[in-house]
Amino acid sequence: MINPKSCCIVGGGPAGMMLGYLLARRGISVTVLEKHADFLRDFRGDTVHPSTLIALQQVGLLQRFNALPQSRINRLSVRMGEVVQTVADFRGLAPFDYVALVPQWDLLNLLAKAGRALPHFTLRMQHEATALVRDGDKVVGVTANTPTGERQFLADLTIACDGRGSTLRDRASLAVEELGAPMDVLWFRLPKPHASNGELFGVIGAGTAIVLIDRIDYFQVAYILPKGSDMKLRSKPLENFRQTLVSLAPELKDSIAAIQSWDEVKTLEVKVDRLQTWHQQGLLLIGDAAHAMSPIGGVGINLAIQDSITAANVLAPALAAGDELNDALLSRVQRRRLPAVKKVQALQVALQNNALSAVLAAKGQAPKIPAPIRWLLKFRVLRNIPARIIGYGFDREDVQ
Repeated sequence: MINPKSCCIVGGGPAGMMLGYLLARRGISVTVLEKHADFLRDFRGDTVHPSTLIALQQVGLLQRFNALPQSRINRLSVRMGEVVQTVADFRGLAPFDYVALVPQWDLLNLLAKAGRALPHFTLRMQHEATALVRDGDKVVGVTANTPTGERQFLADLTIACDGRGSTLRDRASLAVEELGAPMDVLWFRLPKPHASNGELFGVIGAGTAIVLIDRIDYFQVAYILPKGSDMKLRSKPLENFRQTLVSLAPELKDSIAAIQSWDEVKTLEVKVDRLQTWHQQGLLLIGDAAHAMSPIGGVGINLAIQDSITAANVLAPALAAGDELNDALLSRVQRRRLPAVKKVQALQVALQNNALSAVLAAKGQAPKIPAPIRWLLKFRVLRNIPARIIGYGFDREDVQ
């Protein structure tokens, strides 16, 4: 008689929720532990790229996803002084020619509802995993703080999807390779004074830059600043910050005046890293827990979901059959995902260390796009190349 293996997933973010759903729909007993009481947390990755739209289509959830309130972006443009240049163009790409912007809590609630409809899926909110439970060298579950006190959740396989500040990564003492980042990012909202034009718009200045992400009824804004300079900036009057923003986007002067407190401006400490090994006996790490990504391209949640698809494809047959979950099996997930992670991180680091570093170091006038590159970007087929990399990624895997 077959005794299927059980799985405990720590972290109810995109990777954890998607993986839990994918495993449960294949008849595997899954418990997802999420430390918060709900998914209502702002300024998380909200860009749902074509690679994720394909996955939602493959599992029959795309129609429900399309019913969520969302805006769609089909171009990425930058402005340097008076020059506006489209650098990535999704138009003409198939099967999806846009990036969907959906509050992450809506996506997670969709996956939670779909999961709860399956008999093998359990989601426990307000359950914060704090330690690994071991039997000798093997991980056999986690200890978690719950609303009724501390308890253990035992499972044949524990999968850490608890983000870039992963508790389980720390508890496992896994070696991390730091790739570095020259900048941090401030996130805030601005009222939107005009209708959507389907663009994600960057404004490059001397020593800084902002990215305006066009949402349904507001702009989500990323302000790029040199690494570690956040506290120095916040020590100065808020009006100085508002004036800097007005110098970058004078057309948003009235919207910028709506920022009344530093409390409205959140800090994202940018880091780019990856684990040397993503697994131990009985334990696997995926998503940001295994590889923290730069916000460049907004690819983080989409790479994490690709990790979950690969993990489900590799592990589900063994879990369902009750097979031994040895290191060779767990390492297959890392081997299949690591090349894509390395490629994306290499591009991000190159852009950080060259283009962004030049912007942050610039004095007086903003850097300019070289004339040969501007000429090449006149052709949409060439603008499609970065869009395809951002939208579809490398080594995309289909749901089996």
